[in-house]
Amino acid sequence: MIDEDDYLYFACRALDGMAGIVAELGDDLANVRPPFPGANSPHALLTHCLGVVSYWAGALVAGREVVRDRDAEFAAAGPVGPLLERAASVRDRLAADVRAARPAEPLRGTPPAAFLGPARELTQGAALLHVFEELAQHHGQMEILRDWIVASAAGATTDSGVASAAGSGTKGRS
Repeated sequence: MIDEDDYLYFACRALDGMAGIVAELGDDLANVRPPFPGANSPHALLTHCLGVVSYWAGALVAGREVVRDRDAEFAAAGPVGPLLERAASVRDRLAADVRAARPAEPLRGTPPAAFLGPARELTQGAALLHVFEELAQHHGQMEILRDWIVASAAGATTDSGVASAAGSGTKGRS
C-alpha cells in the first residue's frame, strides 16, 4: 500500500514543519500560550509530538522501553535549542523504527487508555498511522497558533485575543 519512504516523507514533513515553527518563533514566542481554555504553546505541542513518536513508534512498534509523562508534555516550556536537538534525534529514530516495523503484526505492548489513542486493537502499521495522524493534526494546529502568536506580538489582535485581518497573512510559511 504505502512504502516506508512515502510514509517517512509525510511524517517527517509534519515533524520538520513543527520544528521549523518553533525555531522561527524562538525562545520567547515558542513558549506563548494563547488565552483560550486548554491552549498549548508551540513548545508544548512539539514536546507532546515527540512523546507520541517516541512512545507509539519506539515502544509499541520497535519494542523499546519508553518512559512517558503525557501530562508533562503539555506543560513543557523552555529554550528551543535542546527541544530542536531532541526533535532531530526522535526523527532519526522514527526512520529506523519505521524501517524495522512489521506492519501486519500486533503491537509490542498495550497503550494506556489515558494516552487517548485509537479505541481498537492496532497492528504496528496502524500505530504508525496514528503517529502520522498526530503529527499532521498538530502541525496544522501549530501553523494557526504561530499565526496568532505573530499577530499578537505585532499588536494586531483585538481585546478578546482574536487576530484582526491586518495581523493575518503568514499562511503557508512552514
